[in-house]
Amino acid sequence: MRNDKPMQSRTVLSLTGVERHYGQGETVLNILKDVNFSLRRGETVALVAPSGTGKSTLLHIAGLLEHPDSGEVTIGGTDCGLLSEDERTAIRRGSIGFVYQFHHLLPEFSALENIMMPQLIAGLSRKEAEERASQLLDYMRIGHRGDHRPAELSGGEQQRVAIARAVANAPLVLLADEPTGNLDPDTASYVFSALEALVRQSGLAALIATHNHDLARRMDRCVTISDGRIIDFTA
Repeated sequence: MRNDKPMQSRTVLSLTGVERHYGQGETVLNILKDVNFSLRRGETVALVAPSGTGKSTLLHIAGLLEHPDSGEVTIGGTDCGLLSEDERTAIRRGSIGFVYQFHHLLPEFSALENIMMPQLIAGLSRKEAEERASQLLDYMRIGHRGDHRPAELSGGEQQRVAIARAVANAPLVLLADEPTGNLDPDTASYVFSALEALVRQSGLAALIATHNHDLARRMDRCVTISDGRIIDFTA
């Protein structure tokens, strides 16, 4: 596990006393119980836990896609439990980037246009969005593939475009759910290296759910979910 870079002290994401329950008939399933977790600027954290333990639920709550039953979610110093749905949407668009196991790129648009899209939605001019998208493609070492559509890209290239799109609006937090799960080991390692370099260079914070212990060991720390609670561990 990485420990060669001092942590930035600024907390950009915190979950305090978060709980999430689901009803199943007369049974209540306690998915998350008194979860306390924080993520600091420039930090990469691996979330390693078996399927069904609440990883996706945790990411959805952290990303404001789902409300906890109790507890607080704070992003960039803002208590998100006090926000309206429109305000939560604005936080998601401006402060949170998402990367999933499948790239979810828009097939009718080029790699460059896919990265431009969230910037245009955020109000940037086409010129600014195109310049930023080109810089990100170059940083991910696929600048020469910018005019290609997703179907014309390899799996690793598609995922690097998805990562670039996720950080196009310079978010505070990147949430990734098995971002290399569909890739072969060598490609997964290469894509993660690009992601890690981007995190270090930009100073954003990343919480990455993965089953890959080799990749988990390359992050600053590892957490798991046990009996609904977050626990730090060594991969």
